[in-house]
Amino acid sequence: MTLDAQFSLFLQAIKEPVARRAVAYLKAYAPEWLTKLRVREGKRIRHRFWQPGGGYDRNVTSWSALRAMIDYIHANPVRRGLVSKPEEWEWSSARWYSGQRPVPIEMDSAVLDQLGWD
Repeated sequence: MTLDAQFSLFLQAIKEPVARRAVAYLKAYAPEWLTKLRVREGKRIRHRFWQPGGGYDRNVTSWSALRAMIDYIHANPVRRGLVSKPEEWEWSSARWYSGQRPVPIEMDSAVLDQLGWD
């Protein structure tokens, strides 16, 4: 099996159960959000949790590139119309980076300090 095929199986093993659990959670606790995940595939309607297509891996070679990637990720809920600004998304690290506390998941500031993050 090629490395690409192994990596594809690895991603599927991670992404599929996460997507299933997320959709099940939304069905149980926030069904109104399912319309934002709905896609038509032929005659079938599905809830797509992940972006279609292959991975979008990038080599990060500078702090500015890393920050741009983090900002892009933080903007995902805004682009989907789920919130009006990144800090409004409860599970986004955008809250932490903007100085809001407490947050559901703290960033490891000691590691960021070691790396020279500002």
